[in-house]
Formats: sequence, C-alpha cells, structure tokens
Amino acid sequence: MNKNLDLLSSGLASSLRLWRGTWGDRPARTAEKLLILYDREDGAECRLVREALTELNLDAMVYPCPSGGKRFAAQRNKLAPVGSDAPVLIDPNSGETLAGAGNIVSYLFTRYLETAAPRGMKASALNLLASRLAGIVRSPLGLSARPSIRPKKKLVLYSFESSPFSRPVRERLCELELPYQLINLGKLQWSDMGPARPRMLAPGSYKPVAGSKRDAFFKEHGVIQVPYLIDPNHDVKMFESRAIVDYLERTYAK
Repeated sequence: MNKNLDLLSSGLASSLRLWRGTWGDRPARTAEKLLILYDREDGAECRLVREALTELNLDAMVYPCPSGGKRFAAQRNKLAPVGSDAPVLIDPNSGETLAGAGNIVSYLFTRYLETAAPRGMKASALNLLASRLAGIVRSPLGLSARPSIRPKKKLVLYSFESSPFSRPVRERLCELELPYQLINLGKLQWSDMGPARPRMLAPGSYKPVAGSKRDAFFKEHGVIQVPYLIDPNHDVKMFESRAIVDYLERTYAK
C-alpha cells in the first residue's frame, strides 16, 4: 500500500474508535509480572483489550493469533470458548485467566485502576461495531497468517494502541506470528501531544512525566517516538514504521 494511503487508513481506524488507546493513566496497582495476551491485531474484541492496556499503562507479552495461524493457536484454544476468536489474557500477578473483551477489560480496570471500565471501553454493541469498522478500514479481508521464521528471543515493541504509525508494524508482527513484548507509551499529559520533533502544543523544552516509561525512553533516546523495535536476535534497534515493516519482511518472512 502507498505510504500516505497506509497512514491515512490507519488514522481513520483510530478515528473510528475516537482515538481510544492514546492516553495512559497511572494504575492504582502495578503489574510486577508481565501480562500475557493472545491477540489478533484485526480482531474487534482484541482491539478493545489493547486500548485498555494503553489507557492503564500496562505492558504485555503478545502472542499473535491471526486467521489460519498455528504457532500459538493450540495454547490459545485451550483457554478460549470453542470456535471463538476472542482474546485471552493471563495475569500471572493474580493467577487469573480470562477470555473475551468484556471479561478482560472489566478485570483490568477493576484490578489495576480500582474502578469500573468507562463506557467507551466496554465491549458494548456500539464499541464492537466501531472496532469492526476500524478493522475493515485497515484490511477488508482480515489478517491471515504467513510463513515465517520463529525468533529465538522475543522482540520488543514500544507503541500505543491508537498510533497510526505503530499499527502497520503490529499488523506485520501478527501476520508473521512473531511474539513480542508490547511496551505501551501512552500519552500522560498535554505536552506529550504532537509529533516527536517538535511538540507544537507545548512550547519550550519538553519534559516527560518524571519516573514514567516515557521519561526513561526520553533519557535514553532524546526523543519519544513510536514505533520503536528492538530485536535482540540480530542486535537491531530501530525507529520508523516503514523501515521496521521492511526489516521484519526481510528478516522473518519466508
């Protein structure tokens, strides 16, 4: 797809969900152990779960389960309702295993923010419809598994759900069934809005929220920009959506 059209459709997908999965919050309770998510990037229910993870500032180990995928299907199918493509979340901090956006989103907000999930995040008919439309905008026929080389070490992706630039990377990771650690860098303040350089909505020097993941990222890189991929299998660290997609294709697609 043409780069500009790709970005336009990705932005439209986020608009259909009213840019949910943009803002992060400070959870009332931290997740000491990494959450585990069996996910399908174009799945309507899965999108609601990823939005909740961003807005709760939670990270997860993602095991992609695209249509026709077999790499993680057996594990996921043991935990999900028969015949469904619902997301599955495992929380090693509590020992809970949940399937379906309704159960997962409600659980995440109750446990980690100690409040009920907001209306715009629940797995209501309206939210699921908007999420399905977002998936259709990106890939009318849905994402299907493609043959790939399985990495020995997990990839790491810095992202946040509504980022139009990060979505194409997550789609490619899903298609190739490449597991990755998702680190959410949701925006925490108004000065986080705008492009990486410069931040037009906040004149003066940029200061991330002290002690946050964005703060740590800024100290290391001098800029906060997603997507950012780390591949320890080939000692690669890189920005830029198109460059990352091309790299994944060259390195892991068969």
